[in-house]
Amino acid sequence: MNFPGQLPIVRNVVVAIKAVEQRNTMSQAQHYKEVDLSIVVPVYNEEGNVELLYNEIVDVLSGYDRSYELVFIDDGSADRSLEILNQIQLSDDHVLLVQFRKNFGQTAALAAGIEHSRGKVIITLDADLQNDPADIPMMVDKLEEGFDLVCGWRSSREDNYFLRIIPSRVANYVIGLLTNLKLHDYGCTLKAMRHDLANNLELYGDMHRLIPALASFHGADICEVKVNHRPRKSGTSKYGLARTFGVILDMLTLKFLMNYSSRPIQLFGGLGLFFGFVGCLILGWYGLQYFAFGMSLNNRPMLLLAVLIVVAGLQFITFGLLAELQIRTYHESQNKPIYKVRKTFGKIDGASSK
Repeated sequence: MNFPGQLPIVRNVVVAIKAVEQRNTMSQAQHYKEVDLSIVVPVYNEEGNVELLYNEIVDVLSGYDRSYELVFIDDGSADRSLEILNQIQLSDDHVLLVQFRKNFGQTAALAAGIEHSRGKVIITLDADLQNDPADIPMMVDKLEEGFDLVCGWRSSREDNYFLRIIPSRVANYVIGLLTNLKLHDYGCTLKAMRHDLANNLELYGDMHRLIPALASFHGADICEVKVNHRPRKSGTSKYGLARTFGVILDMLTLKFLMNYSSRPIQLFGGLGLFFGFVGCLILGWYGLQYFAFGMSLNNRPMLLLAVLIVVAGLQFITFGLLAELQIRTYHESQNKPIYKVRKTFGKIDGASSK
């Protein structure tokens, strides 16, 4: 049955729904519109710093001829940081606020910030005001000279010498030794990188400290520039010596990924052959003593050690073969490439690449 006035009501409802859908589509298009710079800032219990940092960033970028967005990630703050950031976001269309359900750590916060960014260049910095936003234009200009990643170097650090500076210098030396990428300051969060490089970085654990090494693994052109470092005025540091152990483990993981991720048999198989060779030498020596000279093998602990070494060698080779099968399954089942292309030149099937 048709009731009087029913069609106009239905028509008005349909028009209203289409208007809402069109407005949402325009809003999404505006959100995903590319900008020049994305400033990614992880925040964890920095209620005394976030508003000052926001004002400093805006003051710097408002006089810089680049379009920009600010991506704040609240990493499960227990103070008023989220409340302050929410007020900032409501008052400024340049600001995107991402709230975590709990504290996942700075690496996860940076990964989320990069994922939600739409800038051609991504700038990362801490929320504690120790990184100076005034260095952003200098780093972007350096990036535009042809680099993929520009790392900050806190040449004059305003931190505790024994608890922060000395461990950092040791870590920088060890990381550089293992990765063959010599930098003065791996731990500086202030970095500028191209968006395509940032999207290829797989961050987990405490890998945010090893971003330059990860970028080097992808074949990035990297440089380092001196930046200003300021003393903390509010809040407390979230870092300590306890995190050093996690960084060491992540560093070992990264070393494996950089050198053996596509050929694990060369690592495990090499160790297996070494242990097997040493064990066989010891067993051969004892065999010669027993068969040629009739010496007793009783009370020979080295004999048991030799057997253990040979077994360990066989296990390493087995681990290498299993890892090789997993790597091949990973690449072949998901069509994962074993290489990274920076760009292509020329025309393919009539289509030019840029």
